[in-house]
Amino acid sequence: MEYSHLTAVTAISDSDNCSSVHFSGEAAGAPDSAAPAAEVEALRRLSDNLGSAFQSPDFEFLADARIAVGHTGDGRSPPLEVGVHRCVLSARSPFFREVFAKRGKGAAIPVRVELKELVREFEVRYDALVAVLGYLYTGRVAPLPRAVYMCVDEVCPHEACRPAVDFMAEVLYASFIFQISELVSLFQRHLLDILDKVAANDIPMVLSVAKLCDKSCASLLNKCIEIVVRSDLDVITLEKTMPPDIVEHIMDSRLNLGLVGPEGSSFPDKHVRRIHRALDCDDVELVRMLLKEENTTLDDACALHYAVAYCDSKITTELLDLALADVNHRNLRGYTVLHIAAMRKEPKIIVSLLTKGARPSDLTVDGRKALQISKRLTNSMEYLRSTEEGEASPKSRLCIEILEQAERSDPQVGEASVSLAMAGDDLRGRLLYLENRVALARLLFPMEARVAMDIAQVDGTLEFTLGSAANHSTGNQRTAMDLNEAPFKIKEEHLARMRALSRTVELGKRFFPRCSEVINKIMDDDITEITGFGHNTSVEKRRRFLELQDVLSKAFSEDKEEFDRSSLSSSSSSTSVGVVRTRR
Repeated sequence: MEYSHLTAVTAISDSDNCSSVHFSGEAAGAPDSAAPAAEVEALRRLSDNLGSAFQSPDFEFLADARIAVGHTGDGRSPPLEVGVHRCVLSARSPFFREVFAKRGKGAAIPVRVELKELVREFEVRYDALVAVLGYLYTGRVAPLPRAVYMCVDEVCPHEACRPAVDFMAEVLYASFIFQISELVSLFQRHLLDILDKVAANDIPMVLSVAKLCDKSCASLLNKCIEIVVRSDLDVITLEKTMPPDIVEHIMDSRLNLGLVGPEGSSFPDKHVRRIHRALDCDDVELVRMLLKEENTTLDDACALHYAVAYCDSKITTELLDLALADVNHRNLRGYTVLHIAAMRKEPKIIVSLLTKGARPSDLTVDGRKALQISKRLTNSMEYLRSTEEGEASPKSRLCIEILEQAERSDPQVGEASVSLAMAGDDLRGRLLYLENRVALARLLFPMEARVAMDIAQVDGTLEFTLGSAANHSTGNQRTAMDLNEAPFKIKEEHLARMRALSRTVELGKRFFPRCSEVINKIMDDDITEITGFGHNTSVEKRRRFLELQDVLSKAFSEDKEEFDRSSLSSSSSSTSVGVVRTRR
């Protein structure tokens, strides 16, 4: 989609305030066709000049206010900010006039406002904000770069994929909040035009925005409800994504149309709902007890689907560890658990499922793989964001790369092998190699390393608690390991850690081959020789070995201090206010 419907020649009028929206490239003249050409040109020039004041860095020094959008997504880059002029926004929007009036006399210059404080109930991102502000300056909706509203799937027409729908919904909501009624009318019409082509799973988001916009988007709300009533969206999805009154209205409509029986949907029943509530409470043990009470299985309750969609990633891991669910089971809509994970866009969950035998080749009812689902949900600009110079990869990009790699590889059912942990005669050198490799991965590729370490249950450096699973079951205290110990004594917890580190490395090689190749270039040529120390005890090798060990010790000490601080903070918080779980 070239977004041609945003650059149409026809102006769309707003009957409420008699104003019109003019698009880039059209004359913003008066309705009278006999308006002098000079007048039209003057209005065009005014629009261009004000647009330059907003867009050109040459006018940055004039900005007396800044709107902070938030971080770019990795949590480490500086927050994005947009420089604006209070007089222009106040003249064009009653909302901004009120905002800046409250920060008038005595306010620091430039005034800084947080976007999330302006638009509290729905996320509006940078590109949508710039589009709305650009209209306030120029009176025209400028054509947008394709990357803003395109997904990653090359065969998608990009007319109604999730990035395009997200962008329109964000602009619509921001226009409503900023009280720009003509822009609300325009983007409501755009969404109405494509709504029949939007995926059913994306309709609840549009419906929620229309509901927030109240009477301004009544037509859009009614059309969304009409589509949802006839869709295959199940009761659980409706309850999780829509207001209760809307859910009740939809279920009543389905009943009246004969789409469901007198008692509504037969799924989920009371027992299944109890299982889901136990998952909401992160209580897998209660789930196990409920399964024994009645003749219900995890697959009958689609418990794994539910956990992947709505619960913390560790709940998925715990359910998988029960080995009571079919990882390739399909729900009533024909989705496998991996399909749901692709919609969730959580790399840790996807890797967990793949290591347990989830099939990336399975198709949905409409013929899509998990990879295509993930691509259709991912903005191409976000996907193409550079990962060089230590910038973390976005989660959506990681999901795509993991699924691509899974499709290229032969299916591997069950846990990753731990052959690395047992390879080689010199266990001290092997353990040092694994610790060093994982530490290097954490430094260069923090997001990818975190995913692999979480799945393998590796906690920080070697001085941290060893063998997460073993310690949880035995209650062992953390055990420090001295690599200088002679002779080096391999204890059971050391072997457990080697297995976990080996699994981390293998997961990285399997799902993040690009990152692994970089680490290979840095480590394997030189470090393999160093970690061979013991069989050839040359003075030079001993010196290099000790130098490397010293560097690692410093890194481990820093990790340990950070770990201790976080543990102390967590402990004090738990003592004072109890444990608070954060759920997506």
